[in-house]
Amino acid sequence: MEQRIDDGLSPYRVYARNEWAALREGTPMTLTQAEIAQLQSLHDQLDMAEVEEIYLPLSRLLSLYVATTQKLYRAQQAFLGTEDTKVPYIIGVAGSVAVGKSTTARVLRALLTRWPNVPKVDLITTDGFLFPNAVLEREHLMEKKGFPESYDLPALLRFLTDIKAGRRPVRAPVYSHLIYDVMPNGTIEIDRPDILIVEGLNVLQTGRLPKDGKAIPFVSDFFDFSVYLDADDNVLMRWYVDRFLALRGTAFADPKSYFHRYSRLSDTEAVATATSIWSRINLVNLHENILPTRQRADLILKKGESHRVEEVALRRL
Repeated sequence: MEQRIDDGLSPYRVYARNEWAALREGTPMTLTQAEIAQLQSLHDQLDMAEVEEIYLPLSRLLSLYVATTQKLYRAQQAFLGTEDTKVPYIIGVAGSVAVGKSTTARVLRALLTRWPNVPKVDLITTDGFLFPNAVLEREHLMEKKGFPESYDLPALLRFLTDIKAGRRPVRAPVYSHLIYDVMPNGTIEIDRPDILIVEGLNVLQTGRLPKDGKAIPFVSDFFDFSVYLDADDNVLMRWYVDRFLALRGTAFADPKSYFHRYSRLSDTEAVATATSIWSRINLVNLHENILPTRQRADLILKKGESHRVEEVALRRL
């Protein structure tokens, strides 16, 4: 049986939706409904109430964390007499396929950029650090795409090391969901942001054990705060299948799409195909690699069938 967040042994303080919403304390909403609609991904259910009750309080909490971290960093500089470059505050967003990570990351970015100190907030996804399809095919890993072994972890760690070192600019590869591959020669520049949001499936996974006394870093070592988006298995599967059905008439319809062959499937065939992909690949990855990292997050957002966050669990300091 899946372990509950509020099992009495957890280091989290669990809030019902209305309890978490009460933490807004008059925080003004800075996004319009039209902007919210542009931020949400296909099939995610997001409205003004969701943003006000869940993401606005979270952005307020994060802004406090960022300000406190920056103050501590300045105090350390004064104590040591150093003038180091600015160190970005890094937020990790993790969770299963179809749970809504991209929408959450974009909403947080939009809200954080509108706080009074107007921080520079950048966003990347770890999809760009997947090995190219040619490498995955050669290594027989196409059925493992999204699993830890399908990522160029050394490249991702170098990127995060450069970000934390304040180097500028730092370039990250770009992934195309249309061609289902890393874009050749495509890069995005990250130039010393105040906050960097890193969104991906396995960003909270731990690394190998140290050898010969030498620590081996893993991605979450670079995070100052992390969010895990959670939902029950059967709910995630339904969202995945529904999204697959919708994509037949949108992205899959493009002849350049890697999944163009699925655009002509009947409803019955599409449901069977999506269910098979989910059970064979995404569900396995969820239980083997993603869900076990949930308890490493600083904040867990538990979604219900409506795609709305019903419960918030914040790690106690």
